[in-house]
Amino acid sequence: MFSRMFARTSFKHAVVEGFQPLIHHRRYATAASLNQTEVAKFAAMADSWWDMEGPFKPLHAMNPARLTFIRSTLCRHFGKDPFSARPFEGLKFVDVGCGGGILSEPLARMGASVTGIDVVEKNITIARLHADLDPVASSIEYRCTTAENLVEEQIKFDAVIALEVIEHVSAPAEFCKSLSALTVSNGATVISTVNRSMRAYASTIVAAEYILQWLPKGTHQWSSFITPEELVLTLQRASISVEEMAGFDFDPLTGQWSITDDIGVQYIAFGIRNG
Repeated sequence: MFSRMFARTSFKHAVVEGFQPLIHHRRYATAASLNQTEVAKFAAMADSWWDMEGPFKPLHAMNPARLTFIRSTLCRHFGKDPFSARPFEGLKFVDVGCGGGILSEPLARMGASVTGIDVVEKNITIARLHADLDPVASSIEYRCTTAENLVEEQIKFDAVIALEVIEHVSAPAEFCKSLSALTVSNGATVISTVNRSMRAYASTIVAAEYILQWLPKGTHQWSSFITPEELVLTLQRASISVEEMAGFDFDPLTGQWSITDDIGVQYIAFGIRNG
C-alpha cells in the first residue's frame, strides 16, 4: 500500500490575559468539516499553548519527532538538503489547525513561507503575539479561517500540514478534500492522528486523560479516531497517494517521543497530490 515505511522560557499568561476567548460566528462557522463542540473545547484551553507544563505539554514533547518526519519526507520529496539549517527555503506551507503556532514557528525557522490557520480566534491572537518575539517567526501569516475558505480563495501551497486535527473535525472526508484542493499538483500533504485501536484508547484516553492527567478529560473521543487504512482510503479518494507512514513511541524514562514503525496508536502520514 505504501511505497516505503519510515524506519525507525514558556510564554507568559500575562501577555494574553486581556483577550477574551471569543469565537465569532463568521462565515467559517458553516464549513462542512467544522465541529463546534471541538472548537469550543480548544478555545477554553487557548491560553495554555505556550505553557510547557500545561495541557499541550504532550504536543511540545512530540514536536521534535514530528519535525523529524516532516523534514525527512519533505526534503526527499522536494529534493532539499535535510542537513541544511533552512531546507524549506522557497517553499510555501500551510499549517491547518495551527493552534498557538508550536509547529508553524519551527517550520518558518527552517525556511518555509508559512501560513497558519485556525478557527479559534484566540489561538490566532496568541500565535501572533508569540511569533512577534522572534524576527524569523514574525514572518508567519496567521489567519482565523478554515481550509474550506482558503480553497474558495484559490490559494495553493507546496505542502499542506494538518497534525492532530482530523480526529476533531465532523467530516473527515470533506476535510481531506479541502486539504487536497489547497495542495499544488505533485505537492505534499502531511497528516497525523490517532488510530482507533484499543491500545490507543488505553494510552490516549484512559492513561493520558484520566490517570496521568496530561490532557483535560474529554479531549479525545475514541469513536472519532481514524485507522491508517481508513485514512489512506479517504486521502486516495481526495486524490492524495500516501507514500510513507510512521508511528510515535513515548519513552516514560526520558519523557521523549521517537519515530517508530508501530502505527498502532499515534501515527503520521506523508502523501502526494495527484494530477
